[in-house]
Amino acid sequence: MLSYQHLYHAGNLADVHKHAVLAWVLDYLTRKDKPLSYIETHAGRGLYDLAAEEALKTGEAAAGVALAEPLFPKDHPYRQRLDETRAAHGRAAYPGSPLIAALGLRESDTIHLAELHPQEFAHLQAAAQPWGAHVHRQDGFQLALALTPPTPRRGLMLIDPSYEVKADYEAIPRHMANIHRKWNVGTLILWYPLLRGGAHGPMLKALETAFPDGLKHEVRFPPARDGHRMEGSGLFIVNPPFGLDAELAAITTRFAKLSKPGPRP
Repeated sequence: MLSYQHLYHAGNLADVHKHAVLAWVLDYLTRKDKPLSYIETHAGRGLYDLAAEEALKTGEAAAGVALAEPLFPKDHPYRQRLDETRAAHGRAAYPGSPLIAALGLRESDTIHLAELHPQEFAHLQAAAQPWGAHVHRQDGFQLALALTPPTPRRGLMLIDPSYEVKADYEAIPRHMANIHRKWNVGTLILWYPLLRGGAHGPMLKALETAFPDGLKHEVRFPPARDGHRMEGSGLFIVNPPFGLDAELAAITTRFAKLSKPGPRP
């Protein structure tokens, strides 16, 4: 099934959670003067227009980045990526994770992006031309297995499926175990939605069994609109970099402020 288009949801609070962590991890990894590989299994289009009809229809960005951005200090890597994107593409532009990676990485680093949806792939291919990225119209998990271990061997993989196929929840622990078996030094970041009914529960238990040293982080937030099933965002991280637990604690504090009445900083 290839119906999912992230433009309807770009800049929502799940994006803020995922992208803030991604930006921080990339900032940490690039402090060392050694090249790295970045692999993304479900890239989307990479650059979003929050003034587009699709984005305005759901109102998720208005209830997301518009409220959460002021909670991050101006020197946070996430705020820096937002500022860089707007400077280059206009005030309504929002960076997807491929652009956050491209802005945070160096010329010596390698970027591989997979996207199977034909329309999203076309947008991604056009947007990514200046980034020097390798763009693949291919199943993300197949690409991940084909590329690992990558060159350079040091690096990060973001796994961010749409979960429109329920079988993803069952298959992901197996995919991650296979990837880790081939690339045991790579940092793997999996995003998952917190939905009513707890569909992620069995998947998370399997991941915690397979990766007892993995790091789980979840944030809760009000649904973006009436009838919206997503009530939070989760990340499961294999081989988390040093200091990430402290950064996640700070993000938890920021998200807690979103649920409290009164003025926000």
